[in-house]
Amino acid sequence: MNIDKVVESAATAVADIPEGASIAVGGFGLCGNPMELITALLAQGTGGLSVVSNNCGVDDWGLGLLLAQGRLAKMTSSYVGENKEFERQFLSGELEVELTPQGTLAEKLRAGGSGLAAFFTQTGVGTQVAEGGLPRRYDGAGGVAVASPPKEVRSFGGKEYVLEEAITCDFALVHAWRGDRAGNLQFHASARNFNPLAAMAGRVCVAEVEELVEVGDIPPDAVHLPGVFVTRVLEVGTDIEKRIERRTVTEV
Repeated sequence: MNIDKVVESAATAVADIPEGASIAVGGFGLCGNPMELITALLAQGTGGLSVVSNNCGVDDWGLGLLLAQGRLAKMTSSYVGENKEFERQFLSGELEVELTPQGTLAEKLRAGGSGLAAFFTQTGVGTQVAEGGLPRRYDGAGGVAVASPPKEVRSFGGKEYVLEEAITCDFALVHAWRGDRAGNLQFHASARNFNPLAAMAGRVCVAEVEELVEVGDIPPDAVHLPGVFVTRVLEVGTDIEKRIERRTVTEV
């Protein structure tokens, strides 16, 4: 049986993402961002989105494009980054933000994609991550309108662990180096980052790939994410723009 998950345009790939959807988005900083899909979602006009991603891009790139147009209602992230508009919307009460330790965020996505409901971790024990009280939404006047709730803490082997719930989302948007028509994906170097985990956590996963190949062209040992997690594949080509968040050089 031939399985062909290829779609012809970015607009088609994201057409069924509705107002208020939850979306897991791959990328770390500006590395491995699914920019063609983000741009198509921006053009579509969908808003009220709850997005789970390591960070929210910068003011003029990545998820920052959606943020600037007021399309995001909530971000679940581990890093605010260089985005001044993110800071402004958070402090003004326009944006809800659930800050999550980076490793915990990765595991929450992986657990959700693996069918697990929750897990225990030592990360955050003895802090507001476990005890609650972290601001999630401000009231615009300097006060906290919504704070994080306390989480269950248990002792295992004489050490305390905090209970973290898994994350699943309605959709996932990811970027890969190569992909075949069945949705098997291969990532390039550090652009792998959160992309496989985000893909696993989305009930519908849309993957943009730089190079589309036939089934079998990617050696089995080189498949970083099996096609069972991927719903649609969009070829975007190898000449897409890739930005660096902060370029640094060393004097010779």
